Amino acid sequence: MFFKSLDGRYKRIRRRCKGKPCPDLYALKKAQLTELEILCEQGFLNLFYGDESHVCSTGYVPYGWQFLGEEVFIPVEKGYKINIWGLISRRNQTHWLTTETIISANFIFTQLEELSFKIRKPTVIVVDNASIHKAQLIQQQLPFWEARGLRIFYLPTYSPHLNIAETLWRKLKKEQLDPGDYFNKDTLFYAVNRCLAQVGNLWRINFSKFNIN
Repeated sequence: MFFKSLDGRYKRIRRRCKGKPCPDLYALKKAQLTELEILCEQGFLNLFYGDESHVCSTGYVPYGWQFLGEEVFIPVEKGYKINIWGLISRRNQTHWLTTETIISANFIFTQLEELSFKIRKPTVIVVDNASIHKAQLIQQQLPFWEARGLRIFYLPTYSPHLNIAETLWRKLKKEQLDPGDYFNKDTLFYAVNRCLAQVGNLWRINFSKFNIN
């Protein structure tokens, strides 16, 4: 009550990058991303945001209702992790793949190479500056992808808030997966794939319009 009297709120503490982006580069990149968002809205291209994440067997359910006589918990299968590579647009269009193997530059290369042959409209993939996104293998292939209509746009450093794929991962872990989904390896793998398959149909994320300010 004391903290509330001081206008305090009890809320989840978010994680942020330690560093800050270069102001000039950030402004330039955001202006370019704004142009891409506008072109996408006008139907001239498809714009996807890409990222990797994982769901661990230790679970991710920070809050939940528990009633008298009820014990709510997440069964833990130590050491199991599902890795996910995903692309999502503001219209909830997705491309994704789950795997038990490590997501490497070779893995990313394969996914983008396959996508470059499937697209029917100029397509831009927005990613961060992770080393697997900027590996030599990826850089060497950029001209070939661009010739097929696929381009990679790199976000400014320390700017995860510009990547809406982060919202997909957060909502997947916090809102879509239930404690019972962590019962064992098979149930978790099925649940993750089920949830991702529902994006754009049974599960829609209401992304806000890109902030041009």
